[in-house]
Formats: sequence, C-alpha cells, structure tokens
Amino acid sequence: MSGHPLFARLGRLGQRLRQADRDHPWVLDAAVVAAVFLVFCLPDLVPGHVEGGPREHRFVLARLPLPQTVALQAGLVLPLLWRRRRPTAAFAAIMAVFVLQWSLDVGLRADAALLVALYSLALHGRLRHLAWSCAAMAVAVALVAVAVSGGGLPVGDALFFLFSAATAAVALGIAVRVRRAQLAGLRERAARLEIERDQRSRLAAVTERTRVAREMHDIIGHNLSVIVTLADGGAYAAQAAPERGREALLLIGDTSRQALGELRRMLGVLRDQGDQSAEFTPQPGISDLDGLCARIRAAGPQVVYTAAGALDQPDRGVQLMAYRIVQEALTNTLKHAGPETRAHVTLTVGPDRLRVRVEDTGPPGGSRWHGRAHGHGHGHGLAGIRERAALYGGTVTAGPGPGAGWTVEAVLHLTPDPDLTPGLDLTPGLDLTPGLDLTPGLDLTPDPTGGPT
Repeated sequence: MSGHPLFARLGRLGQRLRQADRDHPWVLDAAVVAAVFLVFCLPDLVPGHVEGGPREHRFVLARLPLPQTVALQAGLVLPLLWRRRRPTAAFAAIMAVFVLQWSLDVGLRADAALLVALYSLALHGRLRHLAWSCAAMAVAVALVAVAVSGGGLPVGDALFFLFSAATAAVALGIAVRVRRAQLAGLRERAARLEIERDQRSRLAAVTERTRVAREMHDIIGHNLSVIVTLADGGAYAAQAAPERGREALLLIGDTSRQALGELRRMLGVLRDQGDQSAEFTPQPGISDLDGLCARIRAAGPQVVYTAAGALDQPDRGVQLMAYRIVQEALTNTLKHAGPETRAHVTLTVGPDRLRVRVEDTGPPGGSRWHGRAHGHGHGHGLAGIRERAALYGGTVTAGPGPGAGWTVEAVLHLTPDPDLTPGLDLTPGLDLTPGLDLTPGLDLTPDPTGGPT
C-alpha cells in the first residue's frame, strides 16, 4: 500500500507542511492554542451549559465569575505557544496554574492543556526533566482524584483514568521522538553514503586515469623510441644502402601499426560501447618478450633473451608486469646507449617469485653517459617500474653495471599481497575499484636531462 497514489500525495503534503512549519514555526503553535481554546475552553464560557453524563458520576465543583475563568484558561493555554522552544518552562507554568485551579476547587476542560504540555515535553524536552515532570504530574493527578471522589466517582477509577491519560501522552511523545531520531539517522546515513560514493567515484577515476596513463606511457614511449631510431638509421642508409633504408621504412610501418593497434585497444575500453559487447585483445605477457626483443634488434642493438623456469606459472598480471619492465628497460637502453649497444635480458621463474634482469654494455667506446649515471632516480619510467614491482611486493634495483653499462633488476612475487594491491585489476577491462593510491600525471615526453624516461 505504500506505493498507492494516495499515500504519495499524503507524503508530499506532509513534506510541504513540515517545510511551512520550519519557515513559520509560530503558525503551528498558534493553531494548537486556537484548537485547545475552541474544543476545551469555549464550552466553559457558554452560559447555562449543562453537565452531561450519568447522575451517579456527577460531582459538584465551584464556578468562578467569567473574568477569573478566562484568566485561569489563559494561564493553562497560552504557555502552549512555547511548548516546543521551552517545553519544561511551559509545562511548569501550566502545572502551577493547574494546582492553583484545583486548590480553589474549580474544574475546567482546559486542564487538557497539561496533557499537551506533557506530550511536548516528552517530544522536545530533555529526558532528565521528563522524570521530574512525571513525578509532579503523578502528585497532581492524585490530588485531582481525591477531589473528584466526593461526587460518587471512586478514587481508583479516577486514578486509572487520569494516569492512563498521562501515560498515553508521555508514550506518544517518546514514540514520535524515537521515530524522528530514526529518520534523522537515516537521512544522515544517506548523506554520508552519498558523499562516500562521490569520493569513491573520484578515487576510481584517478586510479583509472593513472593506470591508462602508465599503459600509454609504455606503449608510446617504447614504440616511438624504436621508430625514431629506425628513422635515423634509415635516413643514414638511404644514401649508402637504399635497400637498408627501405627495410628501415618497412620496420617503421610495422612498429607504427602495432603501436596504433595497442592504442586503439587501450582507448576502446574508455569508449562507451552501449549495448555492444567490447572486443578485447589479450594483454602482452612473457610469451611476447621474443617479439619485443626482435623489434629492439631491428632498431640496431644486439639483444640476447634468456628464460628459465615454468614460464606458464605466473598469472596474467605478473606476466604483464614482467613484459612492461623489460619493455621500459630496453627502451631506456635504446635511448641512452644507442643502437650499437648489446643488451642481455634474463627472466627466471622460481617457485614463489619471478626475477627480471636487463643489462647492457652502454654506448660504444666505453664512455658512460653522465646524465644517465646520475639521473636514474628522477625518471618517470623507472618510477613506474618500481610502482609495478611494489604492487606485487617486489623490489627494483637500477644503476651502473660493469664498464659503461646499465643494469635493471626486478623481483616480483608470484602471489600478490592483498594488502598491497587493493582494488587493482590488470585485465583489459576497466577497474573502478578505489583504494590504490597511485601517482597521476605520468610524463610521456623524453627526459631532457638524458635520464631514463
């Protein structure tokens, strides 16, 4: 029934009334006072009003002149204007007038205002004040029960009726108070969850941008380095050996097409596919290292690739890590040592870890490049290698090797530590799970100082 249009309209009406009450709180308080006056005060002001009810339950009380009656009614009703702002003070004022009235042996229908004040105290007041108010109410109710017992109404019946009315007022006030507290807690929780959802979305976007930037860096940085080297060699060979120049152009075309395919695959996962299912190409792994070394050899360097161990044992994430580390190291070798260097790639798969080692002989002539020797700690590519290894609890060491060469060695654990890789997904699909703090903004331009990219 909660979905019925009538309940929806009533809900909207309740929202408008609450908004109006927040804008003009005195209107509701004045309406309550007016309602109490019309229902309970006006009958006592009508001349010649006859008491109803069975004769055996009638009791005779004193009647005051009209001015005194109006004054007592005003003392009972007007404090209700402050029943929500000062509930304790309003209850105390009405209780004082109530005791004064019954001390004069006068009964008024406006005494119902005391129940309204008790309800308001239970709803808006402090709970420690409610206990004292209930005690005062019990004493006053006992005095009234004794006063009306002379009219034929037993004291027990009077006490039962009056205590039931007071208990109902307190119970209703506490129930509404608990309900409002629950609704306020739900609204606060909903607002907090909305904020957390927005924060998770922003963190997920930053994480995904960082992951895509790293992949773009690996793709563009490696392939452009190979293309630039081939272009330089082809321009030199175009005059001396035209066939070699033509071969360099063909290799540039192949490398460019491969880079374009990888870029299309990477950007394709970012494009909204609608209802169409995305087609993904598997990410490179250990089995693709032969092709990577062949492309580097085509650019000039002599690359020797050695692999040992169960190469199929690592999962796709570890294999992608190893491939990117070798790719970055060979790109740096080609960039800083030149096309006439020699590189040795060693990959060893053990029972619980994978070791990658890439070492080169440096530039020809045995002269160490100063910028590379002292700038290795500032390159984005080397920082990316360290981040990749850290995701699998591994370590990376990079520095000068024997002679003028350079050595990069990385150790990866085959089982990633869940504490180090929260929410990381290295599959072709996008991973929007937050929790990984990565450094955004990878620089895709070559390092002008000559250090590793």
